[in-house]
Amino acid sequence: MTNTEPASETSSTGVLKSVATRSRKRETILLVEDENLVRQMTCEILQNEGYQVLPARSATEAKMIFGRCRQTVHLLLTDVVLPDQNGCDLANDFKSMSPGLKTLFVSGYPENIVMETSDTRGISYLHKPFSTESLVREVGKTLAMDADEIAV
Repeated sequence: MTNTEPASETSSTGVLKSVATRSRKRETILLVEDENLVRQMTCEILQNEGYQVLPARSATEAKMIFGRCRQTVHLLLTDVVLPDQNGCDLANDFKSMSPGLKTLFVSGYPENIVMETSDTRGISYLHKPFSTESLVREVGKTLAMDADEIAV
């Protein structure tokens, strides 16, 4: 008997996924996080979910990567507090260059403080510390939003 079902595997979230579904994710995420361990773990989780991840340690490095990137960046996933620029200001800089870019802010600060400082269209928020499941869920939700949806 031949199995015609697509192969399955358990993702980092513990959820059974088909390989075909996982391999269809082609979105590119620009990840800006100054803490090495957080950046490495977040990058690994997202890559395991099938995303192309461009990691950056700072706003300056993120701008260089974005400027040289040949593919479309679909999501800016950034910490709010960075050593060289506020994550909200960084997101606004990128939105002026790429109006359809979606943003997921990650911070230990309360959401209302973060969201008050930025145009919230196409923006989501994830509180630190976060679980693998919540990261994957929020990235997926943010990528699925219309660019002019308002996050609350």
